[in-house]
Amino acid sequence: MRTLDDISEEYEFLEGDERYRLLIELGRELDAMPDALKTDATLVRGCSASVWVYPTDQDGKLHFLADSNAAITKGIVALVISAVQDKPASEVAAMDVTAALEPFDLKNQLSSNRTQGVPNMIALVKEHASRLAAAA
Repeated sequence: MRTLDDISEEYEFLEGDERYRLLIELGRELDAMPDALKTDATLVRGCSASVWVYPTDQDGKLHFLADSNAAITKGIVALVISAVQDKPASEVAAMDVTAALEPFDLKNQLSSNRTQGVPNMIALVKEHASRLAAAA
């Protein structure tokens, strides 16, 4: 998965539809999420499309599997995940993920329908990171 810095660098040179295409491409690059993990427990509430996020812990680092039934929404999920993927839980727990995503100006680039679930995705990621960091 690309780093948020790499994505940001590419994103800032693109406009309009090209940015949508980049988001769709990011969604396609997510690790495959088995259908068995797409349950009510992994469903992110508040999203206009169905979004599932499954957190795992690999050697003290967070790793997320995620999917959506909408291509652009899946790209937004990939963007959120790229900010935290494979980082130590304590680092993610202390991180301002919203600030990390500010360069993408998602609220002005996408409809409010597409971005309404982003705070819930971020909250889920941070809750899991905080739980793991506290247990360490």
